[in-house]
Amino acid sequence: MVEGKFGITGRSALASIVLIANAFIWYSLAFGILKNIIGEAALVMWTIHFVAASSSAIAGATLTDKIHKRTTFLVFWMAFGIISSLFLMFINSTSTSNVLAISLLFGVSFGLGLPASMACFADCTSVGNRAKLGGLILLVDGLGAFLLGITAIGDIKLQALTLAIWRGSGLIIYLIIKSSQEIAEKRRRISFASILSQRSFVLYLIPWTMFSLVNYLSAPVQSNILGPDLVDVLVTIESALIGIFSIVVGFFSDVVGRKRIAITGFIMLGLGYAILGVSPENVLSWYFHTLVDGIAWGTFSVIFIMTIWGDLSYGASSDKYYALGGLPFFVSNFLRLAIGSYIAEGVPDVAIFSFAAFFLFLAVLPLMYAPETLPEKKIKERELKNYIEKAKKIREKHN
Repeated sequence: MVEGKFGITGRSALASIVLIANAFIWYSLAFGILKNIIGEAALVMWTIHFVAASSSAIAGATLTDKIHKRTTFLVFWMAFGIISSLFLMFINSTSTSNVLAISLLFGVSFGLGLPASMACFADCTSVGNRAKLGGLILLVDGLGAFLLGITAIGDIKLQALTLAIWRGSGLIIYLIIKSSQEIAEKRRRISFASILSQRSFVLYLIPWTMFSLVNYLSAPVQSNILGPDLVDVLVTIESALIGIFSIVVGFFSDVVGRKRIAITGFIMLGLGYAILGVSPENVLSWYFHTLVDGIAWGTFSVIFIMTIWGDLSYGASSDKYYALGGLPFFVSNFLRLAIGSYIAEGVPDVAIFSFAAFFLFLAVLPLMYAPETLPEKKIKERELKNYIEKAKKIREKHN
């Protein structure tokens, strides 16, 4: 098999980008639609949505153990997303029962096949190139979500049609790619209990969960202090930073390792919250927080969403690793929408930011004991290669 720049065949890379980016971009627009028709205070609606997303991710990872062809399952998953999108076109979105139904459908449409799609990504990448391709996928996701959001401006039926067309186009492209794609080798099965008993998995899951728990705290406070207009500007800046640093972090994670990059991200974000705790009314403090938050999200997206769970599977089927590793993401979004505003109103700003800073610095401790998943041999090889290249340049300069 001839490998490309990312360490895998170009067709495999394209299949991974289409499969994952199409799902992420679809969910970005679907999530925006849900926010408009549900409202952030509808606790029951959001509970149904996130329980559906997380439980279907667990169920999907379990099902793929029993299905011989993962591609068949993924095709069904994408087709289900098309049906869910079209369902929104033909219902009254002001009806409570209809909104409950669409919340459930969108949750399942995103969560059910997500672990399997991430496992396909892990299967077709090597540990030395996984983060780079993950960063590329996240950049495509950011750009695609922005562009699709612009084209889908209009009433809810137009947005629903856009969702269906987008998911359908992804399905068609994926089928074309997979028609001449090699079948991935059968991976060793593993149980959820075995994964949760794996020390290295737990040591990475704990800081990721801690970050997810405090991540939602600043958003409602930010709106109260700065106002919606400036918040929109900062969100735009942060989104751009996440896309840029996803690529940068992906490259460096494949050079120096995941652990060092993750620790740096936690320290930077903890510092950003600490400065907010000292001066929450200062706009410059919020700009600095936006900078470090964008860098941190770019870092954590590459490592904790795309890369580390595939690394830790060590040749086993990684569907269940990604299913468990993705749960903190759903919890974070649920907390932000369900109770974030109540905490912002009931707890002083300084206390919130000081707590977040302390929690994030504390999250570094498990990472100190976590193993580096990028093999030491890979790191040494890259260091030697860089040393040889520098030596050649110095030699050429003096000759």
